[in-house]
This record gives sequence, C-alpha cells and structure tokens, in this order.
Amino acid sequence: MEPIIECVPNFSEGRDKEVIRKITEAISGAKVFDKDGKEERVKVLNVDPGEATNRTVITFVGHPAAVLEAAFQGVVKADELIDMRKHHGAHPRSGACDVLPLVPVSGISLEECARLARSLAKKIYEELGVPCYCYEAAAFKPERKNLAVCRAGEYEALPEKIADPLRAPDFGPKEYNETVARSGAINVGARNFLIAVNFNLNTTSTRRAMAVAFDVREKGRKKREGGSLTGKVIKDEKGQPVWEPGTLKGCKAIGWYIDEYGIAQVSMNITDIDTTPLHKAFDEVCRAASARGLRVTGTEIVGLVPKRVLVEAGKYYLEKQQRSLGIAEEEIIKIAVKSMGLDDLRPFDPKDKVIEYMMEDPAEVAMKERLVRMSLKGFADETASESPAPGGGSVSAYMGALGAALGAMVANLSAHKRGWDERWKEFSDWAEKGQAIKEELVALVDEDTRAFAAIMDAFSLPKDSDKAKAERDAAIQKATMNAAMVPLRTMKAAYRAFEVAQAMAEKGNPNSASDAGVAAIAARGAVLGAYLNVKINASSLSDSQEAEKLIGEAGEIAVKAEEMEKKILGIVNKSIEN
Repeated sequence: MEPIIECVPNFSEGRDKEVIRKITEAISGAKVFDKDGKEERVKVLNVDPGEATNRTVITFVGHPAAVLEAAFQGVVKADELIDMRKHHGAHPRSGACDVLPLVPVSGISLEECARLARSLAKKIYEELGVPCYCYEAAAFKPERKNLAVCRAGEYEALPEKIADPLRAPDFGPKEYNETVARSGAINVGARNFLIAVNFNLNTTSTRRAMAVAFDVREKGRKKREGGSLTGKVIKDEKGQPVWEPGTLKGCKAIGWYIDEYGIAQVSMNITDIDTTPLHKAFDEVCRAASARGLRVTGTEIVGLVPKRVLVEAGKYYLEKQQRSLGIAEEEIIKIAVKSMGLDDLRPFDPKDKVIEYMMEDPAEVAMKERLVRMSLKGFADETASESPAPGGGSVSAYMGALGAALGAMVANLSAHKRGWDERWKEFSDWAEKGQAIKEELVALVDEDTRAFAAIMDAFSLPKDSDKAKAERDAAIQKATMNAAMVPLRTMKAAYRAFEVAQAMAEKGNPNSASDAGVAAIAARGAVLGAYLNVKINASSLSDSQEAEKLIGEAGEIAVKAEEMEKKILGIVNKSIEN
C-alpha cells in the first residue's frame, strides 16, 4: 500500500481572493520526482475561505515527499503575501501560515507523520527564518501536544515568548526580528484523521438529540444529584462541576436540529479513529438512542474519509452476520454504506467521499488498467489482433487471476453452506487470501503489457552518437530486466493460488470440487505461461549470470507448480468419484 498523507494548513487570509489563489497555486504547482524520475504532485481537495475569521483552510493529499514540498511552497508564498502586522480576524492565529498538520491516510503511521512534521518545521525555520512550534503527535514537550499551549497569546505574544526559554519555539531565533514580525510563527504538527459525521434521528427534538450526544461523547455531561438530568450540579472541593464521561473515547458531540432535513442529529467529530472507528461510533449512538426511545435512521459523513474507514466498517458488519470477508472491495464498501445508512439523506458515491478515490486521475487509471477494464470479448479480440501486446505474459496473469478467483469462490460458497455456520471464519480467511492473490494478478495483466511497451520504447531511442548508443543500450537492458521480473512475479503470485485451491479441494464444499480443480489447472497454466516469458526476456540480458539466476528460480517454481496441480487434481477426482 502506497503511503498517502493529508495536509490541512490554515492560512491567515480569508478575504483577498487573489492571495488565496496564489497560495493555492503554489501548493498545487509544487512537484517532486520519485526514484524513477516520475513527477509527483499533490491533489488539492478543498479550499475553504472564511471572511469573518480572515482565515482559509486548504486541504490537499498525496505521497509524503510531494505533500512536504507542497506544504513548504505554500508557506513560502504565504510568507511573501501576508503581513501579520496588518492581520485581524475572529479566529486565534499566530502566523501567516497558522497551523500545518500532517495526517496519515493510508500506508503510513502517525509516528512517521510526526517525524516528517518535525523535519518540515526544521526546514521552514532554517530556509525561511520562520519560527515553528511542534504540536500534537510531533510535540517535543508533553504540554505542547495541545495546540492552544503553542498558540497561547497568539501573534501579539511572540516577542515575549521568543525571549522566554520555556515558551520559545522549537525551531526559531533567539531574538524577535523583522522576519518574525512579518510572518509570525507556524504550528507544525501531526494528528490522526478527524471524521466529521452526523447521525440522523427519528425526532425533531434538539434536547433529546443533545441527551444522546452527552451519553456518548468522551467529555460526557455534568454530574447531577440523584442521577437525574435536571438535578443540582455536583461540584468538587474546588467548586468545579464534576463530569460524568461518555462511552466513546476521542469523540466530541452535540445535538442539533437541521431545517433542511426536518430532523435532529447527533453531530460528532471523531478525533481518534483507531480507538473509535466510525462503525463503533454508529453502533454506540444507536444503542444510546434506543435507550431513550429513539432510532438512528442513517449517517451523514461531512467531508472525506480514508478508504480504510469504510472497508473496516464493511468487514465489521460482515463479521457480525458471520459472512465471508473475501469479497471485492466494492462489495465490502457497499455493506458499510447500507449498514450505517450512509445513503439515508442523499445518494452516497464512494468516489466523491473516499480520499484515495478522489486522488485518482481517471485518464491515468484508464491507461494503467486499459486491459482489465475491457469486456471478456474485448480482451480476447485485443489479444487476437495483429498487435504483439497483450501477449502470453498478460494472458498468463489473467489465467492466474481466474484460478485465484475460483479458489475464493469455493471458499465463499463453503462459508455460506447450510450446516457449516460454525466454520464461516475458516473459509472467510481462505476467501480473503484468494481475493488478495486475484487482485495482485489482475494488476499484473496490464503491467506485463507495459513492460513490453517499455522495451519497444527503449529500442526506439536515438543511436546517433556513442553516448546515445550507450544510453540506449542501458535503457534496453533495464527494460528487459523488468520484462523478465514481471512474469516472475506472476509465477510467484499464481503459485500461491495453489494453497487456496488445495485447501478448498480438501475442506471446501464438495459440490464445488471441480471448481477447485479448475483453479489448480488455471494456476498451473499461469505459472508455465509466465515461465516462458521469463526465459525469453532473460535470454536477452547481457548479464548471463543474472539471466541464469532468473531462469533457474523460475524453473524451480514451474516444477513445483506441475507437482501441485497433479496433487490437487488427485484430491478433486477422488472427491468426484466418491
């Protein structure tokens, strides 16, 4: 899984559209290059200016290196265009770029984001002279986990804070200077993803919605005498109200009435989705509402969520139903949508709500998945055409994908077989394995064709000088090596499908024994077909030792594949004969 992070900087300008446009363009225009020379940029998901607050929130996502560069360029442009000596607004602020949080979306931990945040803060100060405080997960001091502590006194307090060793920035000058006077200080941090969500209730009563919110939010409610909601508030020895905590950690909530929908809602911010995932919050609000004679009729997600939020929810509800989790991702998300009523108020399209889907470039995805998006007939027709690609490598990967899919199918049928209810988890685990192998092989269908195209591109490079010839030869060898490695990956993935096929032949629904056998045949065909592609490409390598190594490794897998097919077919035929 590729690492993806979100960045949500707040800039101290919400009125001048031209300034906001230039900062946004600086962020979206920032670029870095990966190890293969591919350009990477972030995707700006939202720009939200506020006139009264005189503040704009820009949300963008991407791979870590791209996000760090985009964030830095946003700070550069804000420092150039915003003079904090002239800034006034309703929202607390300490700098032209006021807060700069990094948020893990997928494939990266909060701790890694915290390290990135600290390095970004260091770079901002060293290269721009703008002081930085590190907050939340990136904090160097425990008290600075709280943003309010870092921003105490706001911009106006910076001269005295910089002079005080206990309150000075984590990265900053020893004295207040002209740069700081103009830019202020930035609060750079790392935090978990925050989900803003509303739970729809079958009531118009704000008071009852508020009662449910108090029941579940971490802060809870003020404790009252007699345990009633109207009794006298109980106070501690210092005269402060005693609070009864709610049932959900990392959650803030209130109740309100929405004119647009004509219903009351529990409006919630989930600040720790690892401790309290969305599906857990939904179930708990349902329980608390039911205890007060109410029903949750659906859920409204405000803004975007990481894909894992919906995938985890879908798997959770499938488990509660004792249904197999080894189904396509789209189906898992569909279960999440229906289970939590995400389409209660309006149609819910994951492509408009899931960050990873929002990041996708439709044209780029269509190009990357050109073959696997075809119909079966279209793929067969394309293979039969006079074009050399797709060829045996892509067809081998697709055969392997079908073999893994058949194994997953038998597992899913077995998980749902009458009388085998207590074994649903066993078969669900096998189905998940089959699904994962299938997805890997499906991706290799197009990757094999791209590898062949790269060789053709390398051969078309100029050779009109010694330098050009050397570069062309190097490109050909690099592309050829990749063209040998891709089918080797196909062999390894397809070989893993035998494990699923064998388990289903031995333990699965006996009525589907023939399907397990076909899965084994398809896996063998995939392995042997890909083996031919490893050999033909490896034989073109100038490094004969590397070629022999690749062909030798592939040959061992091919021999084992034939043995596995024979073994599984023996089990299948015995099952059919009995």
